[in-house]
Amino acid sequence: MPIILGALAVLAAAYFWFMRARNAAAAANDILDAAKDVRLAARRFGFRRRSDVHPAEGIEDDRVALAGLAASLLELQDYPTAEQKEALVRGLRDQFSIPHSEAEELAVLGRWIMQQCGSPDQAVTRLTRRLYKLSQQTRFAALAEILKGIAKFGDGSLSDKQKAALGEIARGLRIH
Repeated sequence: MPIILGALAVLAAAYFWFMRARNAAAAANDILDAAKDVRLAARRFGFRRRSDVHPAEGIEDDRVALAGLAASLLELQDYPTAEQKEALVRGLRDQFSIPHSEAEELAVLGRWIMQQCGSPDQAVTRLTRRLYKLSQQTRFAALAEILKGIAKFGDGSLSDKQKAALGEIARGLRIH
């Protein structure tokens, strides 16, 4: 009897470790897919990462800078919902008149750039400077419309951090 129980314990342990290894492989595949999504989005929008320049400074398309800024403002909220993330994609789609799949890629690239900046606060500062260099003040209205769409799916207003960031963006874009 102890031999049968020992064999069952060995089988249970083997099954447990097999399932953990399978789940780890699935997680690794998800991470690789996310990296592939960012790489494809970067290629589509002409973003090239250079080793001597911060990713935010390497942006050449003002749409990418605006997407990163919008993603940063969304992340400044405590817990953005899936509806708010989808509102970001819809806002990008509507403001730039691009297909939904392209807007999703733009949002993915914007989130990646925000993460490369370290935090949403730092991303707001860097991306505001970059957006001003690329388009001056012309994209502030588009950003405001995107934020209005995002706020509809929350409590209807912006958080204190988001309001402070909007003030910083207005100063950075020299809007008075």
